[in-house]
Amino acid sequence: MKNWIQPGDIITMVAPAAVNSGDGLMVGALFGVAVSTAAISDDVQIAITGVVDLPKAAVVITQGAKLYWDNTAKNVTTTVGTNTLIGCAIVAAAIGDAIARVRMNGVV
Repeated sequence: MKNWIQPGDIITMVAPAAVNSGDGLMVGALFGVAVSTAAISDDVQIAITGVVDLPKAAVVITQGAKLYWDNTAKNVTTTVGTNTLIGCAIVAAAIGDAIARVRMNGVV
C-alpha cells in the first residue's frame, strides 16, 4: 500500500513538557507513555498501545475497570470528570497501591 506509514503503536510527537522514560503524557487529546527521556519541545517517541504500569491515585481499582489519566496529578484514576480515558485495568489494585497495570487503548 503506497500510503502506509507505520504500525502506529509507537509514534513520534513533540514533548509538551519534559518527560522521563516511562512517564505518562498527553499530547493534545492523545495519551501515551514516553519511550525515552526528552526535554520540552523535543521529539519523543510515545507508546500509545500495550500494557504498562503507571502511577495511580489513592483509589481502589477493580480488574477490567475503565482507567483515566489525570493530567494535573499525572496519575491513573477511576474518576471520569475532565480526565481522559486511556484504557482498562489488567489487575486489581488496592487504595494503597502505588501503581496500576493499564492496557492502553490508543483511542483519542
